[in-house]
Amino acid sequence: MVDGGEPSRIAAVDSAIETRKSVLHALDNSSLSGFHWKAMITSGMGFFTDAYDLFIIGVVLAILTPLWHLSNFEISLVGSTSLIAAALGSMIFGRLADFVGRRSIYGFTLLVLAAGALASALAPNVLWLIIFRFILGLGIGGDYPLSATLMSEYANRRDRGKLVTMVFAMQGVGLILGPLVAIGLLLAGLDHDLTWRIMLALGAVPALATFYLRRQIAETPRFALMVQGDLETAAATISQVTGQNGHNSARPLTQSQTAGRGRSSHTEPIKTKTSKRSWLPLLGRPPYLLWLIGTAGAWFLLDIAYYGTTISSPLVLKALNAHSSLLLNMVYTLLIFLVAAFPGYIVAALTIDHLGRRWIQCVGFAMMALAYGLLAVFPSLTQLTAPFLLVYGVSYFFTEFGPNVTTFVYPAEIFPVMVRSTAHGIAAALGKVGAFIGALIFPFLLSSFHLPGVMTFTAIISVAGLVLTLLTLPEPSGRSLEEISGEYKLVEQEASVPSPLLTESVAVGELVSR
Repeated sequence: MVDGGEPSRIAAVDSAIETRKSVLHALDNSSLSGFHWKAMITSGMGFFTDAYDLFIIGVVLAILTPLWHLSNFEISLVGSTSLIAAALGSMIFGRLADFVGRRSIYGFTLLVLAAGALASALAPNVLWLIIFRFILGLGIGGDYPLSATLMSEYANRRDRGKLVTMVFAMQGVGLILGPLVAIGLLLAGLDHDLTWRIMLALGAVPALATFYLRRQIAETPRFALMVQGDLETAAATISQVTGQNGHNSARPLTQSQTAGRGRSSHTEPIKTKTSKRSWLPLLGRPPYLLWLIGTAGAWFLLDIAYYGTTISSPLVLKALNAHSSLLLNMVYTLLIFLVAAFPGYIVAALTIDHLGRRWIQCVGFAMMALAYGLLAVFPSLTQLTAPFLLVYGVSYFFTEFGPNVTTFVYPAEIFPVMVRSTAHGIAAALGKVGAFIGALIFPFLLSSFHLPGVMTFTAIISVAGLVLTLLTLPEPSGRSLEEISGEYKLVEQEASVPSPLLTESVAVGELVSR
């Protein structure tokens, strides 16, 4: 028999779902505001720093190898340590963001990153350099799930792909700045022991400069509403984002401001108890498990190829022309990033909401495989500078206009809010494991199989990424996060379990209508 309270409970669940839909409707259908752009830049500075720090170590190693007489194993370890640490950082900070909230730890990843960069610049020997690069990697890894999730949860549904992509596209600026800094310092004629230390120390500057801005970002309305049950804060922040409250939309509400808003209207913030229940088992249920395999697996495969070639770019170019100087190779690298890689980010940002994530990721992997395959099948291309740089540049364009962007965007969209940051952290972590493998083995592959062998390996990896994308991933373009992840259906399924998602108040309607 059904007890007498069941109909009222079902009605409460339906009411809770409809109210949340009405609260988030304004956010999903809003126009781009000053808040969106400020959040994008604030989030993107982490990836600018990430790209600079991860690229510059390749140049540093080219300088340090004769200074410290580094072995191939030491070169590989220094180049890859921050990547395996980034995998750990993604897991730790991603889980924390789902447990205590995005804002609670947003920004602190930059402090970890800056501390690692400064300490690396002061390293007295290779052992300490490895330790400090590990600390740097923890901060880099933590920034992935936090920045992606925060931007995704603040974005409207029409421009979400563009905004999250632009956060990640700041990586392209870092890739350009890295060679510029290297060229400038090498031309300055400074002592090489001072040069590499300046290169590493500069990685702390943008991180420290952005820390204050990140601490001003309020908790995302989706996390506040769907997990914390803080209905007034969610509605107030959405009004701020959409510019409906008459204030400057470029200035987000902080926790103290939202609390003050509640007091000034003579009402206490409407909150429900945050559930202590772990939602982690959700990731083992269909379709989330398949999507996790797809997002994490594609990221893993991409980063083997991408970070292997990027971090080892001085070695790749040295293999192309053994007599070229480090300065000339930096010029070649700058040209590749400026002419091929950075435009790829821009084209992806402009088209991702129209072409779709799945289409772009598939085309990107396919074109990467084609470019790498040409260099493998026609070894003569790897002995001629201009043809090699042309084909190699094409691979970089379609990496950025392709899986390097979409593997970052996908996990920030398709998982429920309760595990979104955790899932993104897992995907990013597996990606960084792939990056670690790529950075570790590429110097050995280059010395053993030369450029044609390395290109064969990366072509096979790219084909595997294409197949995995086709078999596992949906198309999330143009839909709300709740529609993509099926969160409202999830609420209905979990209706028999006490949850903050099921507690509602009629006062929310008043908040939305203000």
